[in-house]
Amino acid sequence: MDNSVLQAIHTRRSIRHYDSRQVKDEELQTVLEAGTWAPSGMGYQSPYIVAVQNSDIIARLVNLNKRFYQGTGNPYYDAPTIILVFGPKRESWRNTVQDASLVLGTMMLAAHSIGLGTCWINREIEMFEMPEGRELMHEFGLSDDLMGIGALSIGYPLREGRVKSRKADYFRVIK
Repeated sequence: MDNSVLQAIHTRRSIRHYDSRQVKDEELQTVLEAGTWAPSGMGYQSPYIVAVQNSDIIARLVNLNKRFYQGTGNPYYDAPTIILVFGPKRESWRNTVQDASLVLGTMMLAAHSIGLGTCWINREIEMFEMPEGRELMHEFGLSDDLMGIGALSIGYPLREGRVKSRKADYFRVIK
């Protein structure tokens, strides 16, 4: 079978090199809105999405993320936009990570389908448990009953991500 959704799934790759041009407003809006259509447990729509294009706030996010980052350089790969996804703390909603992960995955496919590149970024759970992270959450208008789940670096790709072959025993069908 072949269709545009399957094509997007097969061709999307993590992008780690971005053009410095800022993402166009209409394109960002398209990606963010796509995230709102991701499935969520019991239809609660529990995640919150925050897109950051302000260079001062991006610098603060980079510095926070670097505290937990094992690599060198910018953990958001110098992307011009960072999309953060938050959800209720685990003790108040058991599906919080699953719901937010679906939002992130949906936005990745939407971005790819309109020519943008993304990379899933981790460490937001730890970042937003810190006082500096909580301060940023307050600046974003978010409450203390939320936690950071994940983020996307997003922008115009400078080069394509590499393709890895799929492992032979990835799935099984039990009849």
